[in-house]
Amino acid sequence: MTQVPCYTIINSPDLEVPNEMQLKQDLEKGDTNVKIETLKKVIKLMLNGERYPGLIMTIIRFVLPVQNHMIKKLLLIFWEIVPKTSADGKLLQEMILVCDAYRKDLQHPNEFLRGSTLRFLCKLKEPELLEPLMPAIRACLDHRHSYVRRNAVLAIFTIYKNFDWLVPDGPELIANFLDTQQDMSCKRNAFLMLLHADQERALNFLASCIDQVQSFGDILQLVIVELIYKVCHANPAERSRFIRCIYNLLNSPSNAVRYESAGTLITLSLAPTAIKAAAGCYIELIVKESDNNVKLIVLDRLIAMKENENMEKVMQDLVMDVLRVLAAPDIEVRRKTLALAMDLVYSRNINEMIQVLQKEVAKTHNVEHEDTGKYRQLLVRTLHTCSIKFPDVASSVIPVLVEFLSDTNELAAVDVLIFIREAIQKFPALRGLIIKHLIEAFPQIKSSKIHRAAVWILGEYVEGEQIPEVIAAIQQTLGEIPMVDAEQRRLAGDQTEEQLQQQQQQQGTAGSGEQTTNSSNKVTSDGTYATQSAYSLAPVTKKEKRPPLRQYLMDGDFFFGAALSATLTKLALRYAELVTDARTVNRLTTQVMLIMSSILHLGKSGFPTKPITYDDSDRIMICLRTLSERTPEAVGVFLHDCRDALSKMLDAQTEEDQRMLKEKQRATAKVQPDSPVLFAQLSNGRDNQLGENVFESSLNQALAGTKTAQISDMSSPNNKLNKVTQLTGFSDPVYAEAYVNVNQYDIVLDVLIVNQTNDTLQNCTLELATLGDLKLVERPHPVVLAPHDFCNIKANVKVSSTENGIIFGNIVYDTALNTNVVVLNTIHIDIMDYIIPASCTDTEFRQMWQDFEWENKVTVNTSFTDLHEYLKHLLKSTNMKCLTPEKALSGQCGFMAANMYAKSIFGENALANLSIEKPVDDPDSKVTGHIRIRAKSQGMALSLGDKISSSQKQSVQAA
Repeated sequence: MTQVPCYTIINSPDLEVPNEMQLKQDLEKGDTNVKIETLKKVIKLMLNGERYPGLIMTIIRFVLPVQNHMIKKLLLIFWEIVPKTSADGKLLQEMILVCDAYRKDLQHPNEFLRGSTLRFLCKLKEPELLEPLMPAIRACLDHRHSYVRRNAVLAIFTIYKNFDWLVPDGPELIANFLDTQQDMSCKRNAFLMLLHADQERALNFLASCIDQVQSFGDILQLVIVELIYKVCHANPAERSRFIRCIYNLLNSPSNAVRYESAGTLITLSLAPTAIKAAAGCYIELIVKESDNNVKLIVLDRLIAMKENENMEKVMQDLVMDVLRVLAAPDIEVRRKTLALAMDLVYSRNINEMIQVLQKEVAKTHNVEHEDTGKYRQLLVRTLHTCSIKFPDVASSVIPVLVEFLSDTNELAAVDVLIFIREAIQKFPALRGLIIKHLIEAFPQIKSSKIHRAAVWILGEYVEGEQIPEVIAAIQQTLGEIPMVDAEQRRLAGDQTEEQLQQQQQQQGTAGSGEQTTNSSNKVTSDGTYATQSAYSLAPVTKKEKRPPLRQYLMDGDFFFGAALSATLTKLALRYAELVTDARTVNRLTTQVMLIMSSILHLGKSGFPTKPITYDDSDRIMICLRTLSERTPEAVGVFLHDCRDALSKMLDAQTEEDQRMLKEKQRATAKVQPDSPVLFAQLSNGRDNQLGENVFESSLNQALAGTKTAQISDMSSPNNKLNKVTQLTGFSDPVYAEAYVNVNQYDIVLDVLIVNQTNDTLQNCTLELATLGDLKLVERPHPVVLAPHDFCNIKANVKVSSTENGIIFGNIVYDTALNTNVVVLNTIHIDIMDYIIPASCTDTEFRQMWQDFEWENKVTVNTSFTDLHEYLKHLLKSTNMKCLTPEKALSGQCGFMAANMYAKSIFGENALANLSIEKPVDDPDSKVTGHIRIRAKSQGMALSLGDKISSSQKQSVQAA
């Protein structure tokens, strides 16, 4: 059954259906304003499925003759949507009168009426109505106003495309018209028609004015680019004829023309000059265009070019140009730019890239913006990757990065320490330089987490004469030892050593001295003096200025104290191996043991906000015992095993990165071993010569939702059958089933309705409603079904978030006796259509896990007996990616813990943590455990949990 063509969609709220007689009366006797409002109401009612065949003659008699422009515009919409044929398919007699009225409008002196009428004629599908109007349409090509002429061209174009016998000389007519026109919009429409109707004439016109193309308007230039693209794809021999024109259009003042020309150029030619010109054009567009969406789209084009091996080699020389894009303030643009530059950089231009990045680092120091911290982190990671990839530049990068350690932004500082840890292990020649800069920056660090990691690096890699220097730096940032005595003096109001030193430095400045007595005079409300002792006050009533390491301990962070103790132990043991003088070794050892015992004493004294934990206390005691007993096993753990563990971890990371790179290269392989061999002599001349057909790929994306999906996949019977949902039973009078096609943000329901009765069903209407973040775009029109007839009705649904949605409703139809209703089965929209696997770092995963407030805990209930098989099943059913490395999951130990991550097409993040186990001694026992899901929105967490539960039920039932 063919659908009624309609190009106009007008959204309207639920309207009360008025009486047809009242509508007729308003159209007959109302004034102009009443007629306008009534006509609007009729249009909305007809779009919502109502039928008023009796109104056509009333509108022809009383509304059509009115010369009001608003009524004329509304009538164009009305005649577009009104049924123009009778039940037997013949044209209504009344439409002849309408045709005559529009013939008069085409000859009206007002150019707006002529132009709008011509636009309306583009939408007519009845040749009987168009045939009498053809002379008037042709006459409009010679009208003085360009608005009329360009719409006349469009009308002739659509009429020729649909009914070429009405205007058999259309291409010749438009070609002659094109030669005489000066207006760019008219030339563009005429050239567009020739492009689709007669390419030979279009090419002849282009060849005659190819040197003037740059002076044309942008709308005409875009059509010229499209013509060149299509012609060169159909006949590659024409490339040499038109490629110079494309080169010239790269300098067009219109950004749209330059973008299309660059895209066309790289599909027509893989010459280095063409690739360089197109990439340079893209970069200029990104730099000059202010819209971030445009920047991201063009960046994606550059990244797609880089995926081609031939183009990547040419683009390597454009790294410095790519880095100009960093001037954009958007963090996503900067992230993609740095990733692209990192993939393109090579040994010749790495030094220049490092200089640019160092300047970008300097720019971020005095700028406070919401994304500045993230940008610094990106710069640090890029410099890190550069140093590992090109070790020669590491020595110039390290001083720049160490400055980040004193930054208040912890994200960048953590990445700096990760880089320093890797560099100090992989590049032994740079250890002295790294240690020197790290010791210099140590007192300025402001974060406990950063200090803890820096202390570990110093303890692991400091050697020789630098050991006492490091211990002195630690003691200086720790403050006076023993700490408990210093805190007691501070509490009593006495001056501590730090305060005395500050006072000596600030002698001569007013008010620099502090209260030195242990009691202070206070004035009471009645004017007398009262004495208050410091010992009667609650501890630490005001925030005291302390050395940074002491402040961490006073805040209850004794995990740092335990890490510091381990570092001091390593330094003391290493010093004992280097120095032969027993007194010097013992002096340093006792100094270190005093610091550790002081930390222990402080943790149990009650001064810190939180006391020391038993774990931290035990670890410090182990360090003290190791230093006092010096057993070979303990000394070996402190001096050798820690560094070996780091080396193994870094090696595992490198192997994982190489494995991922190989998988990526394998996935992008263009030719498989069993692919057919293409012979140049037997091909049509297009294979392996030109790039992808962008029109075909864009059509694929529109139909399938992704660039990789093919039209053949979308139309394959198996793909469709998998998504068919039965809505009614086989014994119902009306059988219905729906094919659910999910296309990113839209859902199209193609509902098959079958009349299984011997009666004609009048006004058979599909009524739908939605639950969740789904919205029905338009109400389906009612249909008439003959006995045992069938039809397809399409309904569009908009999706706004990742949440399990439900579509429900019924089918209402009229018979000769009564009105009947068939209730439909509900359609569940699968969340998996919107979720795609994604990856993130462990730090980002932990941060998101901490930030996201919605958690859903799902108990594992499955028939699987193997932990790895259950994980594979879970990843397949949820579209999530396992972040835990393969090596960490290998082996059989009876339990498994893994982190999983995915993103939705709406930008929502979904995290999951899998904790499962099974007895090792019982191979037939089932897997048990829990899955914890975290997301920013409640709908995402609940929907993903429901999906996991339903997949588990299916696996249990299958078993």
